[in-house]
Amino acid sequence: MSEVFAFDETDRKIVEYLRHNGRATNQQIAETLSLIASTVSTRIRRMEDAGMLRVVAVSDFAVHGYHVLIHLAVEVSGRPALDVAEELAAHREVFAAHLVTGRYEISLLLTLRDMDELSPLITDKLAKVPGVRAMTPAIGLDIVKYGLDTAPIDSRRLS
Repeated sequence: MSEVFAFDETDRKIVEYLRHNGRATNQQIAETLSLIASTVSTRIRRMEDAGMLRVVAVSDFAVHGYHVLIHLAVEVSGRPALDVAEELAAHREVFAAHLVTGRYEISLLLTLRDMDELSPLITDKLAKVPGVRAMTPAIGLDIVKYGLDTAPIDSRRLS
């Protein structure tokens, strides 16, 4: 990160617009916010350069044939949790991997095409990662919230 700055109200409005339409042009954003396109472009570039903004595409799991979401709590023994998490995260079925506090050291989100993939994934792949002591799967029954637009933006100075 090359720059330290605080988000102002204009930055917040630009980010909010991009959250709703990540394909918007600088001109479209500028017209909506009563700015000029070069201002929008400069601010977006500044936020990206500082590592404070990244515009990405998100696709629907089900559209690609993934109909099962599993939360997997992983207990670790004899090896640093970070090393185990990184090795587990390398599997294509792992959508997200987090180090957590509590009984388990690692929390994984897995995406599978169907339930028949669960047993071989756990027994043939994940359980064989050195340091995995125990795993507790929980099947996602329904998605109540799936929001990628919830990251807070505040006025604290960020470095």
